[in-house]
Amino acid sequence: MSPSPGDGAQGAVVVVAGASSAAGTAMVRALRTAGATAIAVGSNAERLAAAFGRPGGADDGGVPQRECDLTDYAGVQALAEDLRESFGAVDGVIHLVGGWRGGHSLTDQSDEDWDFLEKTGITTVRNTSRAFYDDLLGSRRGRFVIVSSTLIEHPRAGYANYAAAKAAAEAWTRAMARGFASDQAERSGDPSPLTSAAVVLAVKALLDKEMLAAQPGRRFPGYTHVDALAARTVALFSESAAAVNGARFDLTT
Repeated sequence: MSPSPGDGAQGAVVVVAGASSAAGTAMVRALRTAGATAIAVGSNAERLAAAFGRPGGADDGGVPQRECDLTDYAGVQALAEDLRESFGAVDGVIHLVGGWRGGHSLTDQSDEDWDFLEKTGITTVRNTSRAFYDDLLGSRRGRFVIVSSTLIEHPRAGYANYAAAKAAAEAWTRAMARGFASDQAERSGDPSPLTSAAVVLAVKALLDKEMLAAQPGRRFPGYTHVDALAARTVALFSESAAAVNGARFDLTT
């Protein structure tokens, strides 16, 4: 029997892009605890091995790992084909790739910073969504999730590049959500059985145990712990696609 949202993430095949980060390792851990096959994808095999153990080595944690430059569409297409052959169709893609570049004024928003943010924050969203779209569309619980920023709601001049890149990634994700709705209705002839969803999770900033240990007396108002981000993401697999498709959830605390 095909899996359904009632199964949650149990048995799902989920790609975690940007997996060697603190958010990525928390996401992989949460997905595995929920019974999913979490595939750790990153741009550097050594960082992946440091986070999850070297595949086939004494410290192998059992997490499938794939090195891929997600700014290269041909490379992402090859990754998608590899994963289909190894694990079957993918049920989820969690996009954690990106970075921060800011400044003091609008005029010092450099082209170099924009190029970096466009590649890491927009191109990687475009590439992963296109390469895995058919897998997610055909899944009984397809989920595509990006992490955005609450900063775009009231952007300041000093981070115009960053806010614009995040806004573009959100717009792309909303377009994907509408694609899921229209394409699944066309396939079934009935607009009701939506099973796939594209979702935005917005944070002010992410927090992890290393940050807490480094500044034990500091309060981090509005920050979202990586474990909370992971838990909210895993929960999406149990929720109705119709309820979450195209949604933007604010995870500030």
